[in-house]
Amino acid sequence: MDTPAAMVDVTFALAGDTLPRDHGQALAQALARLLPWLDDEPALGVHRVKVVAGSGEPALLSPHSRLALRVLRARAAEVAMLSGTTLDVGGCHVRLREATVRELLAHGTLYAALVLEPAAGQCDEASFLECVQAELDALGVKARVICGRRGALRHRDAQLDGFSLMLDGLSADDSLRVQQHGLGAHRRLGCGVFVPHRSAAAVAA
Repeated sequence: MDTPAAMVDVTFALAGDTLPRDHGQALAQALARLLPWLDDEPALGVHRVKVVAGSGEPALLSPHSRLALRVLRARAAEVAMLSGTTLDVGGCHVRLREATVRELLAHGTLYAALVLEPAAGQCDEASFLECVQAELDALGVKARVICGRRGALRHRDAQLDGFSLMLDGLSADDSLRVQQHGLGAHRRLGCGVFVPHRSAAAVAA
């Protein structure tokens, strides 16, 4: 695709020690206090922050932990101005270091750590895949769909269930379309936000 994507990722290195392990809702609330238009941008996504594996609370941040927002290109400069801001995320305080704006890459294999499809009801794998395929068909996207591990998060005192998901064999146009649109619900919580992946074999990793 010769035309630049309408969306970009704005990423921040983090100065801090911990985040709640299930931090999606608290992070979205912290960002909304600084970006009041957040809920008016249906395509906006917040990448899940990678924390150190384990079960203890709070979760430890690694030197490689990043906060990344997928936003319209026209919003990138405003989001980048959050550099130097300290966020209170569920009682954990992290400071946003210098922002980096990154273009979306038209990669043939994409991965999302958690996709939520509320129409799937009990979220069995077969129903989930039917919902995913219907959404891909609506977008006009062709891909080999590989369902990974079941996952869940808390939102408004309820548990939301989904799966990790790999899309393979994407054309350049379809790859950018998926990255800009996302799949499923709750992209503010880090769900359904796709990133390039090197191998479809690692979907369950």
